[in-house]
Amino acid sequence: MLIFPAVDIKEGRCVRLIQGRKDQETVYSQDPAEIARQWERQGAQWVHVVDLDGAFSGIPRNQSIIKDMVSQLNIPVQLGGGIRDMKIAASFLNLGVSRIIIGTKALDDRFFIENLLKEFGPDKIVIGIDARNGMVAVKGWVDVTEVPALDLALEMKSLGITRLVYTDISRDGELQGPNLSATEALAKGSGLSVIGSGGVTSVKDIVKLRQIPGIEGAIIGKALYEGRITLGEALNAAGR
Repeated sequence: MLIFPAVDIKEGRCVRLIQGRKDQETVYSQDPAEIARQWERQGAQWVHVVDLDGAFSGIPRNQSIIKDMVSQLNIPVQLGGGIRDMKIAASFLNLGVSRIIIGTKALDDRFFIENLLKEFGPDKIVIGIDARNGMVAVKGWVDVTEVPALDLALEMKSLGITRLVYTDISRDGELQGPNLSATEALAKGSGLSVIGSGGVTSVKDIVKLRQIPGIEGAIIGKALYEGRITLGEALNAAGR
């Protein structure tokens, strides 16, 4: 199983939010690219990057930082946040971002997903499904819809998507452990490769996720930044 250290960018800084709330922000660094390099030096095989300003506004705001990050890293970058049209998607992939994550737009515009898949292929396109109480949340987790997460996953699968990132918002940044039952249900019900996110705090959490069929990886944020677990411990637990 892969471990994805998270680098969330807001107003040019590396931050973590609790449950995606803008008023619950902790700043960890003024240099997100250096944080990504630190994770690489510690053995990371991927970095998971989110442009939080883009997620909230719908327009990416930190392109120059992401460009610098990609150019300085020797490991692939998985990027989400405000990627809602073909031009922006192409610009990031042309910068060298290895995979882009589509969240809000996946719910709003299936034609967009079909075009992305046709243009770039399923290895480059990941669907981000963020949910609260099993229902999809969009626009930086601000709006909770009446669409069940599994329904969206199955629809994306029918279009040709093979991989998704699943985040249980209620667990994100709370250091309470991931929602294993919901993550397992989504992986089993969809048959897609799933990267779990939200609440991963300990070696035990990683071991439990690794035991779920269909779980490809885990994104870890606050637990790494707060020293609850080291990246080395996470990689060992994941079998890396």
